[in-house]
Amino acid sequence: MDPFHVGHKFARLEELRKAGFPVPPLFCVPVAEFDRALEALPRLDGDREAWCAAAARALAGATPGEALSRSLLSGFDALVGEDGLVAVRACVVPGQDGAGEDTAADPFAGMSESFLYVRRDDLLPAVARCWGSAFKPEAVRYRMLKGMDPARARVAVGIQRMALGTRSFVAFTRDPRDFARRCVIAAAYGIGEGVVQERADIDHFFVDQDTRQVESEIVTKRRMVGAESLCAVPAGLAEPPVLTVEQARAVAELAWRVEEFYGAPQDIEGTITPDGALHLVQARPMVVPEEVHWGNHNITESYPGISSALTYSQARVFYQAGFTDLYRRMGVPRRLLRANTHRLARMVGHLNGRVYYRLDDWQVLHGQLPVFDLVRRDWEEAMGISGTARAGRRWSGARIARNLPSIAWRALTHQWANRRFFRWWDGLMAEVDAVERRSAEELVALYRRLWDEAGRRWGVTLVNGLYGLIVLRTGKALLRRWTGAGPELFVGLLYGGRENRSLAAARAAIALAERAGAVPELREALLGPESAQDDRRVWNAIASGEHGPELAESARAYLRRYGDRALHDLKLDEPTPRQRPWMMVGVLRPFVRQGTTVAGNRAAEQAMATEARRQLRAACPNPIRRMVLRGLLAYMRSFIRTREDARFCRTQLFGVTRDVLWRLGGLLAAAGLLDDAQDVVDLTVEEVIGAFDGTLPGSDPAALAALRKAERLGYEKLPPPPVQLSTRGTQPLAAALRNAVPLGEHAPGGSPGELHGLGSSGGRVRAQAKIVLDPSIDPDSCRDRILIARETDPGWLTLMIAAAGLVVERGTLLSHTAITGRLLGVPTVVALTGATTHIPDGAWIELDGGAGTVRVLETHGR
Repeated sequence: MDPFHVGHKFARLEELRKAGFPVPPLFCVPVAEFDRALEALPRLDGDREAWCAAAARALAGATPGEALSRSLLSGFDALVGEDGLVAVRACVVPGQDGAGEDTAADPFAGMSESFLYVRRDDLLPAVARCWGSAFKPEAVRYRMLKGMDPARARVAVGIQRMALGTRSFVAFTRDPRDFARRCVIAAAYGIGEGVVQERADIDHFFVDQDTRQVESEIVTKRRMVGAESLCAVPAGLAEPPVLTVEQARAVAELAWRVEEFYGAPQDIEGTITPDGALHLVQARPMVVPEEVHWGNHNITESYPGISSALTYSQARVFYQAGFTDLYRRMGVPRRLLRANTHRLARMVGHLNGRVYYRLDDWQVLHGQLPVFDLVRRDWEEAMGISGTARAGRRWSGARIARNLPSIAWRALTHQWANRRFFRWWDGLMAEVDAVERRSAEELVALYRRLWDEAGRRWGVTLVNGLYGLIVLRTGKALLRRWTGAGPELFVGLLYGGRENRSLAAARAAIALAERAGAVPELREALLGPESAQDDRRVWNAIASGEHGPELAESARAYLRRYGDRALHDLKLDEPTPRQRPWMMVGVLRPFVRQGTTVAGNRAAEQAMATEARRQLRAACPNPIRRMVLRGLLAYMRSFIRTREDARFCRTQLFGVTRDVLWRLGGLLAAAGLLDDAQDVVDLTVEEVIGAFDGTLPGSDPAALAALRKAERLGYEKLPPPPVQLSTRGTQPLAAALRNAVPLGEHAPGGSPGELHGLGSSGGRVRAQAKIVLDPSIDPDSCRDRILIARETDPGWLTLMIAAAGLVVERGTLLSHTAITGRLLGVPTVVALTGATTHIPDGAWIELDGGAGTVRVLETHGR
């Protein structure tokens, strides 16, 4: 059932019934029938309240049309038989913005009519009275109070088999007083209206979610609401609790199951029949104080540790501009984009100096896309979302199906959009000449042009990620069904294909290292004792031609093309080889020491791809199925290649931005407005630009930068916040963080000594663990060790090449670590929660990159 046709109340009940919850069967009168009845009324002209009152009277006295009447009576007979009883309830259907009855924002409690114990002869009048309740006085006043047009209410009607209960309950999965993890149950004898309308004497039960301990507040019960009216409670039932401890626990368990199903706290209603069976007749999201969920499960790949004001403010611009373009390209109406401008502007937050996703807004924004529900589970896993952090609109299967043609068309034309994007980007980069020769006015103009054009095009690269997830999920499912193979075969089949730009950058560094290693004096300078190494002197010798003009030109060519690629290259507070060319020496050194060659790297990748294809032939003898799988996998490889190409373009985008803003910082320092050019990292992008175009409030950016720098250094002394946490939205964030609730990550399961993650690059290796929390270490310390980290980014490449295997706490099959592990032919496991704490540094471990397992063999090196 589509909530836009039958309302959230009935759509949710049918969804729960199909999922196996004890919901009595029902059918609905869709809102289209209400609209037809409404068409017979006079048009609204003048006083809205007067029109609503007249409409309520007319609809309540209407008789459903002949065809609808036959359909309703036939449905009644099929549901309960001619002599049966039903409940007839109204539900306000959501408008274009999704707002309607039984939403988390507003349940509209008591605003729609319900009629219980309805017989066949009374069905049609009950339906008409439900229609009339759309405009009853209480509902009209409530909507006007909320700033809503009362005349635009539209109602669907649900007809449900009557559960003949003797006790009824309302249950909240969280305590509404303090939102604690405690199920609060209100129960009374008789029907549910006695509880909801507080007409009966009610017992209260409190069930702790962690211990399942039950506490209660019991009253003497004298009144109950029966089938017809208020009546007396039998004397023998007045003092005992309405529910036993076991029944209270059973109600709480049912409520928590509904909460788990929807991923948000719930308010449910139900009844208990004489046989002791529970029947669920209503479920809606709880109206709770705004809770904001934050997570940095995979954003730390791009923004690890503390990020300065400059870095955070530019990240915020990137997410807002890029995802606005994504939603536009995927068909989200402009009016919805305008309505969600505030959400787009706060997709990332700055929590004690660290960049976090604001998860609730991501889910609302992504929930505008029909395609999103096809990949929601994979996306939530990639974002580390679980439990009550799950939220957002969910599309019905029928609504997704209606949108599939447009989704398919966009997918088919997406490759052309990719090609246009990369042509545009390469052309733009060709126009960007030496930043240091530009004036302040030219630098500001370059920045604005760069981000204006990127904001109108970057959505192409993000669309690629959505389609990639769909193909990934389809390919994994078909491979599992047709071959019975585990994830290691799928991972192997992702090897091969055309070289992407990120891999080209890595191989260009390897090629440069091969040339450098072939010069004896330079090799000695690169590999000499650590105390004698002077990277700046070594680089100057290379760049000046001391080791030959060809090597000098190759090094300069590498810098021109790949100089922005470095450790943490999206953080504008950290340099890259473009600003510090001698950083290149640290890139070359491990390649020279290990004797890595481009030919050897290519051969290893090809060998992996060949072996995977051989295994596919053996596991899937059917040539047609094999052809389908190969086609899907080729498509998947193209998505991965495009994703890595786009990541390299993003590196360049931030590289040019860094050049521009650092140059502007130098001009501010020269004018005496900053104490040091590098202090620019403690201003926001808006403040740096504003200092030149007159939009910066105040005239002392140096004082502002000093204050922020002190704050940033203070953050570095604090322990990092949890990976996922929640704060109260009603408080300023700085205050809310003091009372933040960690949503925690659980230790990975498995047998003792065995940890489980996501296998992403096949192979098995046994070696000592090397825990790396700071990647600025000597790559040699990772040589022949299994690198264990929270996450990686492209700047970790030298460490990853030195390592015998890779294990990271975050990531997916499409994350940087997974892709790099496959390209290097290194066994890799990602998404192994708590790896850096559960695996001791120096322990001997066995890593299976296909199965996704890590076994701790010995906790001390030998």
